[in-house]
Amino acid sequence: MYSYKPQMAQVEKFASPLGLLGGTFDPVHFGHLRLAEEAKTALGLEKVTWIPAGQPPHRSTPGASARHRLEMVRLAIAGNPGFTLDDGETLSEAKSYSVTTLSRLRNLHGAEKPLVLLLGADAFVGLPTWHCWQELFSLAHLAVATRPGYALEPEALPPALQNEFRARVSSDAKDLGKAPAGRIVAFPITSLAISGTAIRNALAADDSARYLLPDTVLDYIAEHRLYQNPATGH
Repeated sequence: MYSYKPQMAQVEKFASPLGLLGGTFDPVHFGHLRLAEEAKTALGLEKVTWIPAGQPPHRSTPGASARHRLEMVRLAIAGNPGFTLDDGETLSEAKSYSVTTLSRLRNLHGAEKPLVLLLGADAFVGLPTWHCWQELFSLAHLAVATRPGYALEPEALPPALQNEFRARVSSDAKDLGKAPAGRIVAFPITSLAISGTAIRNALAADDSARYLLPDTVLDYIAEHRLYQNPATGH
């Protein structure tokens, strides 16, 4: 006699992605912190790992040493269980290339772990200038933080990036958990007009930078006399 056996629905395998936020963090401020917090929620990230750059190749020498910038990030993210800190770039004597860091983290977390490199829209547009930039897609997903109401359009991207964008873009953040790497997702964040340059300039002029960055970081800057203007002693 025929006996009906219901078919079990196919359950799609999802994994919790790990967010990666690199930068000089010179100094770390509330704009960085809010981006990381909103990315964690919007993208369903397990955690966000902060990666202060040691010797960034794309900009001039930072105003604070790698050791100080690492410690400032440590203070800024203390108490948030969703944030972790990676000191690999700051301890290295080599230049801080993202492809090198992602290769190290891929080896650390294994071939199957979804890794998500968090970028601002400006950094993403400049991606073709990065060292071995096309290799990034085999190592991680890319999540691009955008201003509310702003949409990434392929026509606005450099020609070298347009085809990669069209082939890899997804409107569903859940896609980040379905594969270890290779997708591009955009997500909106709160627009905070805070910059490290403005903070450094304010500190050099002995102006207040309070409420632009955590008090613990501001106290550390004062204790170690960072970002002072050599001409004035401030």
